[in-house]
Amino acid sequence: MLKGRTKELDSSPSKCRSNHNNYPLQQQGTSWKEDVPFFVQAIRVIETPVIFRLIVKHTTKEASALIRYLTSGESHGKGLIGIIEGIPAGLNISADYVNHQLRRRQQGYGRGGRMRIESDQVEILSGVRFGKTIGSPVALMIRNKDSQNWLEKMAVDGDDSGIEKVTIPRPGHADYVGYVKYGFDDVRNAIERASARETAMRVACCTIVRKLLEEFGIFVGSHVLSIGNALTKDRIKVDRAISRFTRASCGAYKVAEKADESQVRMLDKTTEEKAIAEIRKSKKLGDTLGGIFEVLVTGVPIGLGSYVQYDRKLDGQLAQALMSIHAVKGVEIGDGFANAQKFGSYVHDAFSVKNTVIARKTNRAGGLEGGITNGQTIILHAAMKPISTLAHPLKSVDLKTKKVVDARYERSDVCAVPACSVIGEAVIAPVVANAFLEKFGGDSVQEIRSRYKKKKPKY
Repeated sequence: MLKGRTKELDSSPSKCRSNHNNYPLQQQGTSWKEDVPFFVQAIRVIETPVIFRLIVKHTTKEASALIRYLTSGESHGKGLIGIIEGIPAGLNISADYVNHQLRRRQQGYGRGGRMRIESDQVEILSGVRFGKTIGSPVALMIRNKDSQNWLEKMAVDGDDSGIEKVTIPRPGHADYVGYVKYGFDDVRNAIERASARETAMRVACCTIVRKLLEEFGIFVGSHVLSIGNALTKDRIKVDRAISRFTRASCGAYKVAEKADESQVRMLDKTTEEKAIAEIRKSKKLGDTLGGIFEVLVTGVPIGLGSYVQYDRKLDGQLAQALMSIHAVKGVEIGDGFANAQKFGSYVHDAFSVKNTVIARKTNRAGGLEGGITNGQTIILHAAMKPISTLAHPLKSVDLKTKKVVDARYERSDVCAVPACSVIGEAVIAPVVANAFLEKFGGDSVQEIRSRYKKKKPKY
C-alpha cells in the first residue's frame, strides 16, 4: 500500500509553487492549471513527486501513440499542405498509391469546372525513405494549378489595395459566420479556407493511414445510396451484392471498386440512371443536389473502442469524423433511425453458434455495440446537404451596404455526393487506426504485426 497523505490539488498558484516545487511540470511565474492537463488537476494524487511523474509519463505515452494529422492551405492559394504524425516505421507507401485515391475523389457526375483544371498529385516531402515510412512525421503537398489565376487576389505579401472585396455571403455556406467570427472585411478570407478543396489534402493524409489498416486486413469502402429523389429501394439486392463483393481478399474495398464503375458510385443500375437524370434536371434549374452514402469497414477485430468514457466510444468518434466533412449534416450507424421505429425484438442482433463459433445472422447495430466493435462489418451512413452555391442564387445581404441582393456565385459543383463518399472512406481511417493501435500498437509495422498475432481476440 502506498504511503503518504492524499489531498485535493489546490488551484491557487501560490500554494502550487510552495507545495509542489519538486514537480517537473511546474514553472516559475505560471499557475498549476497552465502547466498541467485538466485530467491531472481533477484527480487525487499522493503527495509524492515519484507518483506524479509516473502519472504524467503514462498519460503522455498514451497520447503520443496516436495518429493525428493537420492540413493547411486555401482553395486558390499555392497549394495544400498536410502533416501526419504517428505512422509507424516500415509501412510501404508511394505517391502513386495516394494519387489513386485523389483521382477517385475528383470523379462523379455533377462535378464542376474546377475538376477540369486540377489533376491532384501529391508530393511526399518527408517521413518516407526508399518507399517506407521511417517513424517521423510524414509531410505532403498538393499544388493548386488554378492558383496561377489568383496570384494578385491571394498574394501573401503586400496589401489588398485595388483588390475587390467580397461582401455578399451565400446562404448555407461559412461565408457569413466566418466573416463575423474573425472580424473580416472581406468574405474571401472565409471562402478560401472553408472551401471543400481542403478535403483533397485530408484524403491524401488519411490514405497513408488507410494503407496501414490494409496491412492488417482492415479494408474500407463506400457507395452512394441516394441522390435527390433517386433512392436505392431494393436494399436486399444491394446487400446481396455487397456480401458477395466483401468475400474478396480486399473486403470492403471491392465494394468501392464496383461503385467506382458507376458515374454516381451507385451499385444499383436503375437508381443510377434516375440519379443522373436528377442531376441533369438540377443543373438546368440552376440548383444543387445532396444525398446519402454508406461507408463499410471489414476485417475489424472485436474489441476496438471502449465504453468506459464517453470520448472513447468508437461510434461517437466515427460519427464526428464523418460530420467534419463539408456539407455532411447527419450520420447514422447501422439501421439507427429505422431501428428507432421498431420493437427491440426486431432491432437487436441475436447470437447463434456455428461450428463452435459465435455468430450473428443480422447486423442492424452496424458492427458496434456499447462503443466497441463486435467483429462484424462497420456500417455508417452520412447525409450530405445540397451544395450552397447556386447558379440561380437565393437572397442575401450586402454586408457593406446592408441591402438585400442576390447571393454571389462561385464556380461550383451541382452534386458532389459521389466525391463525398470517397472522402468518407478516408476520414474514418485514422479513427479506426487509432482504436487499433490503442490495443495492438508499436513503433513499427513489424512490431504491431507481432502483437496483433498474439493478442487478436478469438471468439
